[in-house]
Amino acid sequence: MTRPSSSSVGLIFLLIGYTIAGPEPDLQPRAVRSSTCQEHTSLHSRLDVVEKQKVEDTVDKLEVELAALLDAIEAPKWRPLLDNAGQTAVDILEDPAERGS
Repeated sequence: MTRPSSSSVGLIFLLIGYTIAGPEPDLQPRAVRSSTCQEHTSLHSRLDVVEKQKVEDTVDKLEVELAALLDAIEAPKWRPLLDNAGQTAVDILEDPAERGS
């Protein structure tokens, strides 16, 4: 009697395992998987456009606010705080205890 080789025994066990497991229930046809991937990619593309638009809107709003703040700082009522050299007479970041010295 001849002994089967170990590779053929392994192949038999592999085939038995596939037979017992049966077909994979979640496996979809290639066309369905492809369309799902395309939908996923399309969704991400649309989300990127929306995010880009939101960022651009936020930047525009910040630019308007910054311009308004700069106009307010340069208004005549704030001019006395600036000396002739363009340096501030009061340093708002300076420690209040050190201002008197």
